[in-house]
Formats: sequence, C-alpha cells, structure tokens
Amino acid sequence: MTIKENIHQIKQRITAIAQQCERDPKQIQLIAVSKTKPISAIKEAIEAGQRLFGENYVQEGIAKIEYFQKNHTNLDLEWHFIGPLQSNKSKLVAENFSWVHTIERDKIAKRLNEQRPNHLPAMNVLIQINISNEVSKSGIAPDEMFNLAKIIQELPNLKLRGLMAIPAETTDLQQQIVTFKRMYDLYIQLQNRYENIDTLSMGMTHDMQAAITAGSTMVRIGTAIFGAREYKSAII
Repeated sequence: MTIKENIHQIKQRITAIAQQCERDPKQIQLIAVSKTKPISAIKEAIEAGQRLFGENYVQEGIAKIEYFQKNHTNLDLEWHFIGPLQSNKSKLVAENFSWVHTIERDKIAKRLNEQRPNHLPAMNVLIQINISNEVSKSGIAPDEMFNLAKIIQELPNLKLRGLMAIPAETTDLQQQIVTFKRMYDLYIQLQNRYENIDTLSMGMTHDMQAAITAGSTMVRIGTAIFGAREYKSAII
C-alpha cells in the first residue's frame, strides 16, 4: 500500500475506534512520525492531507523543516519534537519546532523559554510521564507532575498543553487500556487545575486502539504510515 492509502486507512481506523467508545473522531489528531524518513515520503503524506509531523532527532528534523520552509512556503505544516531533548540542542528546537512532547526537567523548560525567538508564538509543550515506571524510559513520576506544571505555567514563552507518555510495550489490549486510563486520570487532574490543558499525546501503531479508548487526543503513528524505520536512509 502507498503512504496515501496508509494515512487514509489510519484515519478510518481512528474514526471507527472513536465511534466504538462514543468519542468524536475530530477530538483526535494524527501526528505522522516521519523520523528517518526522506523528504519524498513526507511529500506523499502531505499530498494525502497530512499536516502534522513528529521528529525525534534535532538535526534531521530541522533539515526537513528548512526544506519545506524554503521550497513549499504555502504549506501550513506543524512540526512536533517527540524525542528526548538534551540541553545542548534546546536552542535549535526552540527556534524551529511548534511543539515539544518530552518535557521532563525544569532546566529544559527554562532553556526553551529563554531561547524561543520573540517573533514566534509561545511554544506548545507537553510533560512526559513515565507511566510504567521503566528505568530505561524518559519522563517524570506521576507525583512530580504538578511541580513541573507550575514551573512551566510561569514561563511566558511556553504554553503547557498537557501530557505525553510511552508505556511499557505489551500486546494485552486490556493492560494497555488500564495503563492509558491512568494517564487519562492524570490529564483530568491537570486539566482541572489549568484551563489551557487540552492535549493527551499517547498511542502509537501497536497500541493506538487502547490509547483512543482511554482518552488520547493525539496519536503518534510512524510504522503504519511510512513502514519500518530506515536508519541508514538519506533524508532528502
């Protein structure tokens, strides 16, 4: 199947899952995770109507952003940084991306706030929660959420929009739902405290059904759209 057909199929599946749990499909945004994929693949996704893209690697993502800004100025693309962010890369992200999904330290939040150019709108950010308490995973513990949220709320060049998580992998649908519902509970707690909270980024190719069932508002889909990762492929 082509990338265009894949996107069409994913959107149909999002709609079907949402309707099964009596949710409005329009409440769920699709992020096409284009990391390691060439410009040509992103162009195919754009032709299918996709406008939101997620990147994990700073330099690779910026190369793509600059390409489209230079060669396709009429496209209203939205770029989400969804990988771990190191301090020495924060300036590049602050200058180029619209969203960061992986805030887990006040130091990174403060750097992004300081480095966000004045001519750009406030950067949309999500706090990453390590919901499965995995040593190998990024993110903060749930009980640290409010402390970090308070710090971010006071930074004028950042706009806290919600939470993000990458749970431990399992093929058990019910276990996936249980974990994602814990994330949803945290999201509601944060939403009750701050009126600008409207985004719960969770769900990938293998667990999208559970994520939407539990309340996700933004799914990050790579493999089901672009195929397997191609780490040695050229960006252009």
